[in-house]
Amino acid sequence: MPLNAQQLAEVADLRAEKRPTLREVSPALEDILYQPLPILDHGFIRVVDYMGTDAAIVQAARVSYGKGTKKTQEDAGLIRYLLRHRHTTPFEMCEIKFHIKLPIFVARQWIRHRTANVNEYSGRYSIMDREFYIPAPEQLACQSVTNRQGRGDVLEGAEAARVLQLLRDDANQVYNNYESMLNESEDGTVIDEGKKGLARELARMNLSLNYYTQWYWKVDLHNLMHFLKLRADPHAQYEIRVYAEAMLDILKAWVPTTHQAFMDYRMGAAEISAKGLEVIRRKLRGETVEREESGLTKREWDELFALIG
Repeated sequence: MPLNAQQLAEVADLRAEKRPTLREVSPALEDILYQPLPILDHGFIRVVDYMGTDAAIVQAARVSYGKGTKKTQEDAGLIRYLLRHRHTTPFEMCEIKFHIKLPIFVARQWIRHRTANVNEYSGRYSIMDREFYIPAPEQLACQSVTNRQGRGDVLEGAEAARVLQLLRDDANQVYNNYESMLNESEDGTVIDEGKKGLARELARMNLSLNYYTQWYWKVDLHNLMHFLKLRADPHAQYEIRVYAEAMLDILKAWVPTTHQAFMDYRMGAAEISAKGLEVIRRKLRGETVEREESGLTKREWDELFALIG
């Protein structure tokens, strides 16, 4: 399960303790602070700290002492202008820190975003939990025949059952061997007093990539939005996309004005090349444009017209 009874009690204690502050806070984010949001079968994501709100972005852009006399509508207009014209530094003034539990193979994708501060659970010092990711049946798909890094049709029937059983059996077997090499069970009990057991930093290499790890991940708002643009995209792998989708909801609670601008100018927008833009202009003038004269490859041409319909 995502959090055990002791951890849930700790979360309840944190939420029960009120801390008055002079800082600008986000009421909607305060409502979910510390609370774990379940992801996949054993994972979660929770906000443990943050700095800044929409007001901090405006303050940084204007280099003002506070909210000033500007109206909310004018502040929203400024945030939309900043995002639309890619003025990034005001968004770097806001930061957020997450506690995330995720499968190791998802973490290895995630860590490619090298613009955050990360501190991961250490298998050198602690025994890893017997928790591993098993895909839901609707996510158990074969390799796509058109995309080398994507999924195709969902497996069904006996083949799906066989794969799921193999995943469970293998994950349990490697953990049994992990405990045997450690000579220590998950709760820290020594299995055989006559054996020393292998060092934790070595025994952990036996665990498969579907085992769960945890980390604290702190990132500024600009780089968070870059992460979400890539990982909340429909083409992203499902297992990382569900985390990104949960983070989109957190973004909305934290900085609602920025979230709306982000959805308009990043998630719901598209980049068009100069050649593609020229094709659109000519089409709007009623001209007939052939791909061969456009300078676009077939793939670029198909993508352009899939975009504009």
